[in-house]
Amino acid sequence: MKIIPLASSSKGNAYAVVKDGEVVLIDCGLTCKKLCTRCAEKGIDAASITAILITHDHSDHVDGLRVFLNKFDVPVYANIMTAEKITHKYGVAAESFVCFENGQEFDIGAFGVTPFSTPHDAVDSVGYLIRTEGLTYFHGTDIGTPLDSIGRNLAQADVATLESNHDPGLVLSSDRDESLKRRILGPRGHLSNSQAADLVRKFATAKLKKLYLAHLSEECNAPHIAEREMRSALDERKLGVELIIL
Repeated sequence: MKIIPLASSSKGNAYAVVKDGEVVLIDCGLTCKKLCTRCAEKGIDAASITAILITHDHSDHVDGLRVFLNKFDVPVYANIMTAEKITHKYGVAAESFVCFENGQEFDIGAFGVTPFSTPHDAVDSVGYLIRTEGLTYFHGTDIGTPLDSIGRNLAQADVATLESNHDPGLVLSSDRDESLKRRILGPRGHLSNSQAADLVRKFATAKLKKLYLAHLSEECNAPHIAEREMRSALDERKLGVELIIL
């Protein structure tokens, strides 16, 4: 199983999970043209995408979905509240969706997928555990609070993508509106670097071999700050993890 990040920011999010030529896409926040270009750059034929998993209804995760589905007829997996919101807000056909219940595992080809609830200011946001041939991938972005329930999912991972969105001091000193600052820092906003590091410090196991830090804010974070916080947690736990900053 390979994890191929295609985009990770407030401007768009998309990740490919690949196994023996089978490709599952997590989120579709790029335009169809950009997504196809990014796929080609990474050696992926966009036409080979067999399914799309949606984490939540925010535009940076679903903006390209309707046009992509007009070009490629693939099923979209989401819980029912997210599917309904995307149908009404973005004009995606309801029949495109295969709806699941959070916490219930289902299969997509060679992959076993378990969605888990995440605290974010969307109707019913989720992260995913994806399993195949004894390997487990954890995908958790757009998380306002580092809940133990999320950590218990992280503990199962061989490979993980975890949000490390911001430095709180940089958020507070930024020129952003106070309402946006409250949203980001609130319990349904985004994980800070220290919150992400604390999740790893508390829950990661020796199974974890590769960790992607995702959804870094361009204005209120910096790769070296996120890396420093996470390296501290990994070193404290003596975990030999390959750390990749997206």
